[in-house]
Amino acid sequence: MVSSTTQSFPHLDNATVARLLPLAELIDKLPSALLASTAAPVRQRVDASGGRELLVMPALSDAYAGVKLLTIMPGNAELGLGVIQGLYVLFDFRSGKTLATMDADELTARRTAAVSAVAARHLAQPGANRLLLVGTGHLIPYLAEAHCGARPIMSIAVWGRNTAKAEAAARRISQHVPQVAVTIVADLRAAVAEADIVSAATRATDPVILGDWLRPGQHIDLVGGYRPDMREIDDAGIRRARIFVDTREGALAEAGDLAGPIARGVIDVSVIAGDLSMLAAGAGRLHPDEISLFKSVGTAAADLATASIAFQAFASSHGRSS
Repeated sequence: MVSSTTQSFPHLDNATVARLLPLAELIDKLPSALLASTAAPVRQRVDASGGRELLVMPALSDAYAGVKLLTIMPGNAELGLGVIQGLYVLFDFRSGKTLATMDADELTARRTAAVSAVAARHLAQPGANRLLLVGTGHLIPYLAEAHCGARPIMSIAVWGRNTAKAEAAARRISQHVPQVAVTIVADLRAAVAEADIVSAATRATDPVILGDWLRPGQHIDLVGGYRPDMREIDDAGIRRARIFVDTREGALAEAGDLAGPIARGVIDVSVIAGDLSMLAAGAGRLHPDEISLFKSVGTAAADLATASIAFQAFASSHGRSS
């Protein structure tokens, strides 16, 4: 729904954002939008009891500016509510005018999945067709759909610590990609060994993926950890991989999968081969046997690019100037 009361700008709710941002189209449009010169400081995070968080993520380019306000409420999962909720405000940065507000949870899910797919297009092997999803949360079906848009995925395996949640995640995945077979796996080590692409979206603080499980040619997509105390892969996995990140500044400040090993001297910062802007410009896999790894913590630059794409689609459909 698009609503407007006394304000002169529209509010785009989750359903409208989803309609304006089909994942396949977003994956195609995002690389060029990411090449725009954008200033995006590391997000501000305010922690509270029970794992609750408030995140503030501003960014600006020549044409647009925006800020995302997010709440993270882990307890909502048990209540059937979204863990991530919030608001995005988009401005015309030539005039300062407010262009739109948007529900941020759908925007964030689609941005995150599309960023992973853009990275996979460049880093996963062209014939990669077996996808393993590690985790059962809100992002999982979006990641499934996005990776299916980036590579010729023929099968999807889902692993979660809770079988009932894994079954529920599998049903949601099937709604997003009904053409692909989805199975639930109990043996994570065996599932990792069989996968061409491993995409993890968990809140783990101890690694769930071990480097000894990896085989040459795989692509690892780490989405869940966005704090220094979070880990989805162990030191051995980090040492074996050729690493790309969404942004160097954000990854070094917030990604426990990298910041921890760097601080302990396990790896050096120089092992980071590139960032999302380099992938958007065409960087990618060097040889078939390398293990590639993309680590995202979430960047406001990608939020701004995604919000501007959504607004341009809205403006076009309503005969307005974007």
